[in-house]
Amino acid sequence: MERLIDMISKWLDPHVIGTLVLDWSGRIVAALAIFVIGRLVAHGLSRWFSTAMQRVGMDQTLARFFGSLIYIVMVVMVVLTAVNALGVPTTNFLAIVGAAGLAIGLALKDSLANFSSGVMLVFFRPFRVGDMITAAGVEGVVESIGMFSTVVKTGDNAVITMPNSLIYAGTITNFTAESTRRIEMTVAISYEDSIAKAKELLREVLKGDERTLGSPAPEIVVGDLGPNGVAIIVRVWVATPNIGARGDLLERIKDRLAEGGFKTPYPRMRLERSGQAGE
Repeated sequence: MERLIDMISKWLDPHVIGTLVLDWSGRIVAALAIFVIGRLVAHGLSRWFSTAMQRVGMDQTLARFFGSLIYIVMVVMVVLTAVNALGVPTTNFLAIVGAAGLAIGLALKDSLANFSSGVMLVFFRPFRVGDMITAAGVEGVVESIGMFSTVVKTGDNAVITMPNSLIYAGTITNFTAESTRRIEMTVAISYEDSIAKAKELLREVLKGDERTLGSPAPEIVVGDLGPNGVAIIVRVWVATPNIGARGDLLERIKDRLAEGGFKTPYPRMRLERSGQAGE
């Protein structure tokens, strides 16, 4: 009992308490300063690295990804330094973090799947920032590719954030990966009209639009002999930014065929008068 009283009185000694307060307050202030300043430095260095890599020709998506990776690594180093400043042995801390990391990894397996998919998207690059894609049932322009998710802006200006694992596990269609795209249109004419003349008028319309390319050469072929008319398929190549020319071409084709005297085929139904009763 006397020993316990001596220990309590020792710990309650104002000199001992003052020493502990000064010691731990100094450690806490130092750890906070290391953490705050370290995060600012990590953020600045990651942004500088990303900008520098883009200036030397690295792809924007890859540069941003490496910038984010450098930021995370530096923040981990800053945290370890701050913990060491508190007087906690780094070895013991790493052992605790490792054990906790295993449990967290099992609990956050979906997030880890998103991270690994993000790495695959960055390195294999099925699309880049600014590309028009369809992925996971969403069509739009890629705004950013993060470590866990990808942001896409749709045609109606909606911003959609999609998990990387959902994108990488499905089919990805990139509409702007190539410099040229092919437009395909179907034009119907009547059986009474001349196919050769129709083809000639269609060629004139295609040549009259400066957005169409001469190489590869346009294709104008008969696609089907339908019940109401002849279906002519028109295939023409344009630069990828001019893919919207399809609507204008269809309008001009319709007007040009009408000027040439071509009739628009439509379903026909023959009605026969039924016989009189008793016949």
